[in-house]
Amino acid sequence: MEIRKASKQDASKLAALFNHVEDSGYMLFNPGERKATGKQMEKQMEQIEKNPLSVFLVAASGHELNGYLILLGNQMSRTRHSAKIVIGINEQDRGKGIGTKLFQKMEEHARTNEIRRLALSVIANNAPALSLYRKMGFEQEGIKRESLFFDGKYHDEYLLSKLL
Repeated sequence: MEIRKASKQDASKLAALFNHVEDSGYMLFNPGERKATGKQMEKQMEQIEKNPLSVFLVAASGHELNGYLILLGNQMSRTRHSAKIVIGINEQDRGKGIGTKLFQKMEEHARTNEIRRLALSVIANNAPALSLYRKMGFEQEGIKRESLFFDGKYHDEYLLSKLL
């Protein structure tokens, strides 16, 4: 298992991974709603690369991509110390330490770039993700009540953060 920066050669596989992860029901998009393409992924990677505080990481086994983590840094002086995180792991690969490794590599990047605050949000009933985030030192700091609607009902979203 290798944790590395995403490259343009990963674009098509990343699009497929994004679409697959969305099917879990735990992401912002409903299953089938995103329809990511390789070209869209290339553009997203280009945008992330323009900001030296941001990084797009992938977990790879040979030619397969097992997960991704995006750290979105901010260049405004008042919030430069703060970054947002988006993570997704292939359903078959969850619970195998991939998320832990992605977070560890991301934190190296954050510390090197003097990012002190890491933030993310998660659907309140996503117990496996909450377990990973707590294991990695994230703490709940808020609730966005009924911020999402799917499966015919409203769902809360937890706001979590970690200070380095």
